[in-house]
Amino acid sequence: MATIWSVPRIRRLARARPDIVLSATVAFTVLAALLVTWLGSEILEGETHAFDRAALLWIRHNLGAVPGLRPLMLDLTALGDTTTLILVVLAVMGYLFASGRAAQAIRLAVMIALGTSLSFIIKPLFGRTRPDVVAHWAPFSDASFPSGHAANSAIVYLSLAAFAAAHVSRAGSRFYLMALAFMIAVLIGLSRLYLGVHWPTDVFAGWLIGAAWALVVAFTDRRIRVTIRRARRKRRTGS
Repeated sequence: MATIWSVPRIRRLARARPDIVLSATVAFTVLAALLVTWLGSEILEGETHAFDRAALLWIRHNLGAVPGLRPLMLDLTALGDTTTLILVVLAVMGYLFASGRAAQAIRLAVMIALGTSLSFIIKPLFGRTRPDVVAHWAPFSDASFPSGHAANSAIVYLSLAAFAAAHVSRAGSRFYLMALAFMIAVLIGLSRLYLGVHWPTDVFAGWLIGAAWALVVAFTDRRIRVTIRRARRKRRTGS
């Protein structure tokens, strides 16, 4: 028996009741914001330090000496560097401009730019210091919470995947795009832990921020496209 949460049913619901989809998007975004705020307050009170410390020590003691893993993690973390993310977004924008979809390119770039600014706004509010229980195997430049690599990579890769999936008809292809983006974001976050430059709770908060903003981007892009199509249809029919 088909599940009530099958992809076709969800798509029909999104078309018929966009208010429900909007409510779900807002609810998830608010929940993510509350979780990040709560997590930040727990960190300031030192409630997460024992877990964070134990997790980093376990990773370094059990995985730190694995041959070839360190350069691999450095390569993975580079996928979340600011320069790499900018190049990825510019490449997608260039394709959209070349395809005659300049408005979509600008809209996508603006929303991603707004999202990636969140970690820079939040970091000074908590001012968490970087881990001091293991050696740092990668450079860093600012406060620890939340992880900018985890947040920004999730925002960029998940947003771009959701945008691309909206233009793909096959459900399997859409699933592949989203799963690939999710895997990249997770690996980047895990690389920050392996390299000893973030606490686990930093990465978790970054993932929450990135997933929530990517959902906002996906919903907003869909509503704008639907509104434009309806406006064009009305102009053609003269109504």
